[in-house]
Amino acid sequence: MPSSAPLALTLGDPAGIGPELALSAWLRRKSERISPFVVCGGRRVLGEAAAHLGLDIETASVTDLADVPARFENALPVLDGADARYSPGDPDDEGAKAARASLEQGTVLARDGRAAAVVTGPVSKARLASTGFAFPGQTEFLADAAGLAPDAVAMMIAGPSLRTVPLTIHVALADVPETLSTELIVSRARIVAAALQRDFGLSEPRLAIAALNPHAGENGAFGDEEARIIAPAIAQLEAEGLLVSGPHPADALFAPRARATYDAALCMYHDQALVPVKALDFDQGVNVTLGLPFIRTAPDHGTAFAIAGKGLADPGATIAALKLAGEMAARRR
Repeated sequence: MPSSAPLALTLGDPAGIGPELALSAWLRRKSERISPFVVCGGRRVLGEAAAHLGLDIETASVTDLADVPARFENALPVLDGADARYSPGDPDDEGAKAARASLEQGTVLARDGRAAAVVTGPVSKARLASTGFAFPGQTEFLADAAGLAPDAVAMMIAGPSLRTVPLTIHVALADVPETLSTELIVSRARIVAAALQRDFGLSEPRLAIAALNPHAGENGAFGDEEARIIAPAIAQLEAEGLLVSGPHPADALFAPRARATYDAALCMYHDQALVPVKALDFDQGVNVTLGLPFIRTAPDHGTAFAIAGKGLADPGATIAALKLAGEMAARRR
């Protein structure tokens, strides 16, 4: 990619906090040293959001991404694209269509190398589905756009204190044991290790593998998944030369001393991975899609319709997502 390629920030649902987070991030561009970014569509939304929130921000319509770095100094660059009215807390079909179009535009720019990365704003999955969006979420859409199967990518939640990867995501807790497999753990661990080397600059990444059951199964007293599924995966990964450890009882895996012993923790289910990151780094947690040929990050929170337009949204996670995307792009260059 060109050294001057900007980041592409998608709008998210216009009725959520996405527009005000984009505005707030731009206001902090100098103090936070954020790489130049362009918002994909939504110039009307952003202008109305700025007026609603009393922010003196000028937007600049751009058609050539090469113009973004220069315009970024004094105005928020916005690509021509889908738009909608600004209706904080009141999502509608028009806004969902604009969110989808913005996501599609940003993804193409990153996939084709015209943008250094795509940073996705928070969307409503239900609203996207109402537009005919055929994917469970943005991650699956991005994998498809890259020509990859959903299981060829992995979701990492990265904060200043901790990085975690859920091996099963939107799966009922009762279904997790039957969803887990040695093959799943091995394939995801390979994706994570490669991404930590390429995008995070870790030459020998250390992976900690969490147990599924209390006390790591207590020698089979509380379940046999550790011995039957997880331990064989660890043995296979060690044979491949990866630095892995476990299965670790999850109740001790996220203590400060334990966190110092690994670079990422692979967790067996959604909450096992997300609860510790949100407890430690809620306003700085970043969702990173690993395994894509292009870079995608996102703030690790939702649309927050209930507080949209009230000036209460903390831009910390969006700023962290933009900064991490910029750092990852610099390493890939």
